[in-house]
Amino acid sequence: MEENNHKNNHQSCKTRLLPKRIILVRHGESEGNLDTSAYSTTPDYKISLTEEGRAQACLAGSHLRDLVSSHGHCPDWRVYFYVSPYERTRSTLREIGKSFSKKRVIGVREECRIREQDFGNFQVEERMKIIKETRERFGRFFYRFPEGESAADVFDRVSSFLESLWRDIDLNRLHSDSSQDLNLIIISHGLASRVFLMKWFKWTVEQFERLNNLGNCEIRVMELGHGGEYSLAINHSDEELLEWGLSPEMIKDQKWRIDGNKADWNDHCTWYLRSFFDNESDSEDDVERS
Repeated sequence: MEENNHKNNHQSCKTRLLPKRIILVRHGESEGNLDTSAYSTTPDYKISLTEEGRAQACLAGSHLRDLVSSHGHCPDWRVYFYVSPYERTRSTLREIGKSFSKKRVIGVREECRIREQDFGNFQVEERMKIIKETRERFGRFFYRFPEGESAADVFDRVSSFLESLWRDIDLNRLHSDSSQDLNLIIISHGLASRVFLMKWFKWTVEQFERLNNLGNCEIRVMELGHGGEYSLAINHSDEELLEWGLSPEMIKDQKWRIDGNKADWNDHCTWYLRSFFDNESDSEDDVERS
């Protein structure tokens, strides 16, 4: 009897139920977005939304509900939320949550690893202006703010979050009913969202540096394609992707992911390999050096 139960449990772990969509949402307009001097007197994590930010979040909730329900054509769907612990992200979640009935929300988790980049406690406005100018010269990804973080530091903790997320997905901790479409909604910050996409899609530092930030309550929808890969190109146009800073090669990759199989990725994305090497020989023989 115990052996049969073990086999059944082992089999259920093998049947991984992938989310239909993974949706990244930046928080609504905050007091700091409106007036950067707010950071000099209020800790970053306590910066609240403006009235406009709450209205943006409420509108985003309606948009998200329409999206995950396929405008009412999909009757059986659920959402699971991850949220940064900052006041502005939690307030954004509260407003978004007004668009979802209790039965549609199967869970919510506060996740510290998707918090805002740490800029170093209270931020003196004039000093931060000089620091950010220095960051532009040094490079946005590797520049570390004094007493704070670099984007590379954020990348490390977001990578850790992704590993935990995949364990939850692998073990079906988030979802157990295959008849329901599961949508993961991650309410975070601009840089954390860009770093999430960078890690997921294996974008290089150079590609990251070209990305533009998300607007307040702007979303990025990664939807599961037919071959088991997630793609931004299912819900977003070429024009949008270009506007966000994706190169033509990156857009081509997103389109391939709609039907592509992960095992064929290296064969498809030859441009990715070329970005690391000066040239590649078509011969199977080793190149001899003179």
